[in-house]
This record gives sequence, C-alpha cells and structure tokens, in this order.
Amino acid sequence: MATSIYEFAQIPRADPVGARARVRPIRDAGQAPTVGVIYNPRSHRNLGADFDCGLCPHVHIAQPRERGQLPVALADFAAKGIDLLVINGGDGTVRDVLTCGQAIFGDDWPAIAVLPKGKTNALTVDLGVPDDWTLQDAIDALDHGSRVHRRPMTVARIEEPGSRVAGFILGAGAFTKATQAGQSAHKLGAFDSMVVAVTGLWALLQSLFATRSNPWRQGARMRIGLGAADAPMAHSGHGDPAMRQLLFASTLERLPAGINPFGALRSGLKLAAIDQISRRTTALIPLVLTGRLRNGLRERGIHQLAATQFSLAIEDQFILDGEAFPAGHYRIEQGPELAFVAP
Repeated sequence: MATSIYEFAQIPRADPVGARARVRPIRDAGQAPTVGVIYNPRSHRNLGADFDCGLCPHVHIAQPRERGQLPVALADFAAKGIDLLVINGGDGTVRDVLTCGQAIFGDDWPAIAVLPKGKTNALTVDLGVPDDWTLQDAIDALDHGSRVHRRPMTVARIEEPGSRVAGFILGAGAFTKATQAGQSAHKLGAFDSMVVAVTGLWALLQSLFATRSNPWRQGARMRIGLGAADAPMAHSGHGDPAMRQLLFASTLERLPAGINPFGALRSGLKLAAIDQISRRTTALIPLVLTGRLRNGLRERGIHQLAATQFSLAIEDQFILDGEAFPAGHYRIEQGPELAFVAP
C-alpha cells in the first residue's frame, strides 16, 4: 500500500452508497464485538505471513495489497457495523486506512486499535501500545482497556480541492533528508526509536559541520501561513527568510525516543520550525528536544507553536508518515477525534 511519491489525484474514492449503508447496532452485555481487521502483509513485522483467520466468526479480515482496495474493505466493514477497527501495520498503513476511511466513516468512526507491525510505529508509541500486542489483546482492550483520543492531521492540496490525506507526523526540509537517511538505517537493522536516534544524530552532525549550501542546513523554500487568516509565521532573521531548515508538525503527544520538539505544548496541532540557524544554536538542539532549554528559542531561530490550521507552500517534497509528497500548496487542519484502544 505504498508508492514512491504520493499523488493526490490517485487517492482512492469511496462509494458513497457504502457509507450510507453503515449500521452499528448497540452490543448487548457480554456479546462478542464485531471486529474488522486491515492486515498489511507487506508490513515489516508481518513479513508476508498469513494472518490467523480462524479466531471467531465475529472477526472479519481484509488483506488489501494496494490503496485502491482499501475503500472496498472499509465499506464492507462499515456495512457489517463493526465495533472495532484493527489496523495491523505501521504508520504508513494507518495513514492509508484513515485517508480512505474519511468518506466512509466521516465523524462517526468505530473504536480503532493499532498493532505495531511496521518499520516505524510512532502512533503506538503515543498510545502506549507494547510491541508484542496481539489481535486478541486489542479485542480484550475494547471492553477492559483504556481509550486515547487523538485527531489526525488532514492535508489537502489546494490545487486539487476535495482530496485529503490523513496522518500524524508531517515534516519538511532537513526532515525529508532525515527520512531518506532513515531508509538506509532500516537496511542496517534500525527501527522505531532506534532509527529516530540514529537519523537524529546524523542530522545533527551534518548541520554542525556542513556549509550553508549543504541540503541539511539549507532546508527548503517554503511559506507557512497560520490560522484561518493565513498569517505568515514569524522569522528570526537568521539566514534566508524564504527558507526553513526544518519543519515538523504533529498531533501526537508522545514521540519515539522521548524527543519533545514542541516544548510545553502537548495537545492539538503543533508545529516546530527552524530557520537557517547558526552552528552554535545547532549544538543546543539536544537540549531543546529534551526540554532542558526553553527560553530565547525564537530569537535563536527555533519556533514552537500551536495552530488551529496552517497552510504550507513548499518548493520541495515533504514527508507525511514516512512517505514523500510533491511540492505544492497545502492546507493542514485537524480531522475528527478518533478513539484508539490501548491497554
């Protein structure tokens, strides 16, 4: 369920008839829940293995091998009135399921559980889901576990109105370079928090010792507009005001490796943007990410803020949940509040 560059024109469209057919009856006490499982056999930890389809008649499993098959599977789950949607895969699988499910579930999603089976599983870190969580664990947690509420970001390309992608982590500039470096780290056996640490260290070294013309320090040409008024984000005056060395946005509250790029901000849509900062300020980044340096950041070229929405006009690729998206003009908002099942 992945391609090299995500094209908005290729987002699968859901059949609106399937959406209208959705019925979710109220369960009686002690009645087994109806469960729909999106199983990605290509996810890293699934390794193409067959999923156990004989758990019980109330568990319905779909194994879409491309994005175009997802709306059909989700519409079928909606028609069955599922109580729990289980996503068996990594962050990219979550992004594709949430994207394709927008037209089907709208603002009335079933409870969602995520089994961390991908190369990166940032969402399950935030949810507090252990690496060895099973389908049965997720089903048991529906009635006996906890609920964590999160709103994914929705990213709409202004040049193609009506197409929206949903996800939890967006980055640009040096973040794009770090994601490419992360693919190499995957090949060396680094995953999840380890790959965050490895690529973060590499990005720091590049920024410390590279020249201003190096892509790690140069970043990307972009314009960020905040809120409904689309007010331009402030710039510190360090480097080219048309460039940002890095942009990072998320609605998650806990990130892998314990990093905290947003300072005291926790809930909602949060942004961290870095201008073309000096090497001296670059050396302070670890203190910023661990929350030990919070004062005078904006003057140094490090911006941490929350926004109801923002626009991004960018001349380079950006990353959403591990996948590259093309240059263009985008609007980023918060999607519906989703209830995730956790231990």
